[in-house]
Amino acid sequence: MGKGKVFESETSVFYDSISGAKIIKLTSYYAHNFHLYFTNEGFYNDGNNLLIGSDRENKTNLFSVDLSTGQITQLTDFKVGEQVNIQNTFLNPLKNEAYFMHDRQLFSLNLDDLKEQSLFQLPEGYIFSGSSCTADGKSVLFGLREDLSSTIASDLTNGYLGFAELEAARPHSQICKLSLDTKEVTVIHEENRWIGHVNASPTKRSLLTFCHEGPWNKVDHRMWAMDMEKGEVWKLREGKSNQYAGHEYWHADGVTVGYHGFTEDVKNTEGKFLGSIKYDNTELEEYEFPYQNMHIFSNDAELIVGDGQQSSAYGNVDQDSLFLWKKKNNQLEGPRILCKHRGSFQSQKLHVHPRLTTDGTKVVFTSDMSGYGHVYIAEIPDFETLPKVNDKKF
Repeated sequence: MGKGKVFESETSVFYDSISGAKIIKLTSYYAHNFHLYFTNEGFYNDGNNLLIGSDRENKTNLFSVDLSTGQITQLTDFKVGEQVNIQNTFLNPLKNEAYFMHDRQLFSLNLDDLKEQSLFQLPEGYIFSGSSCTADGKSVLFGLREDLSSTIASDLTNGYLGFAELEAARPHSQICKLSLDTKEVTVIHEENRWIGHVNASPTKRSLLTFCHEGPWNKVDHRMWAMDMEKGEVWKLREGKSNQYAGHEYWHADGVTVGYHGFTEDVKNTEGKFLGSIKYDNTELEEYEFPYQNMHIFSNDAELIVGDGQQSSAYGNVDQDSLFLWKKKNNQLEGPRILCKHRGSFQSQKLHVHPRLTTDGTKVVFTSDMSGYGHVYIAEIPDFETLPKVNDKKF
């Protein structure tokens, strides 16, 4: 029991009924299993292992899947009822070390010997709000938000209860930088706004993005960038007053940010768009679609995956599919159907959160299509062979 416990392979394979894409199901334990948040890399050891969370044995812990054997190794040993934020675990880009929040502390975990170390203790009256590791592997960035639970009822994990109320309360927030060598913590930015999604550039040690959290059409501006060395903070992609973009993530180049969004017109109808922009607000690319995603992800502007939620243009039957767009002749073609995900989005750990592998050949995602949440990897066939939405056959 506990750390180091190995579960024999639970891997199975099936082929999607619409596209024929090969789908590898990595987990089958009768509990919710999920991969990391879509902005967080989960593959390590040269892509041979994948970090996942699992509620097996009635407690949430961090596990590693050996993709060559399918074996699942338990990495942490939390007890029944303990509150731990496994989904937002993130990796050090230069060594086998992961970081997670538990018991009001930020911990490091050596992925080789499974030793844990407490790095930071939350101050009274605050909670964590997004974190990541800098490109040089030397610092952990994390957000702190004023804890308003005594005055605002909220459950952001299951249904966004209190989401709008928390944004309207303008909680005091900070972005902190922790040196992994000295454990010194520096506040690098603070304001009376709900700050979330603190994401370090994967290639530039001084760059990060963060967001003003809350309903996208209610916040002053969603996406922000910061240069830590210069101490400068600026709005990322200032658009029209009726355009709202978010779920920002870094491309692999570490200088370009991807996102999706919507436009509200005077008739209160919405148009959707996918886009990317460099951190300095140059090289904007956007493409309109009559289609909504809960999240999108890409390594660059050439191939994008989305976990469709609903579509006024194509009908609601498309809401539970993974879709791909591909750049061709400076136009974005798609969406093409990669597979049905049939995810419910009932809670954060059951969000589909698709993420392309580094080589762009596969997509890892979570789905509760079989009742419990499980982790899947879909192999991407030739794009031209994938069915178009209007050509689908259900």
